[in-house]
Amino acid sequence: MKINHLALWTRNLETMRDFYITYFGAKSNALYHNKKTEFKSYFLSFDDETRLEIMTRPDIAERTPKDDFGYAHLAMSVGTKEQVDDLTNRLAQEGFEVVGQPRTTGEGYYESVVLDPDGNKVEITV
Repeated sequence: MKINHLALWTRNLETMRDFYITYFGAKSNALYHNKKTEFKSYFLSFDDETRLEIMTRPDIAERTPKDDFGYAHLAMSVGTKEQVDDLTNRLAQEGFEVVGQPRTTGEGYYESVVLDPDGNKVEITV
């Protein structure tokens, strides 16, 4: 058994799509659009067959500070410590917020944490 995909609601569908394509090498399918409900989505695929579905609808609510329960972060493996450092620096230089500088955790993981365009935490790890 394996996880098929993770899904995120967004009010910025194209911006989120571009972020994951540009910085994490995602490949996108064509836009799905249900004209009756105005639901739109993309499936973003990564090299190991993992997929991220990003979805929008005109009636979804804005995120609130109480949204901290449940989803904590999405972890993306980039390969090496140098790649973690390089991507973290690139994202910071391009205006994305780094909320966790590159470090080795107590469990031995080397990681940093950045916010995607919607403020979701993305852990960048080896």
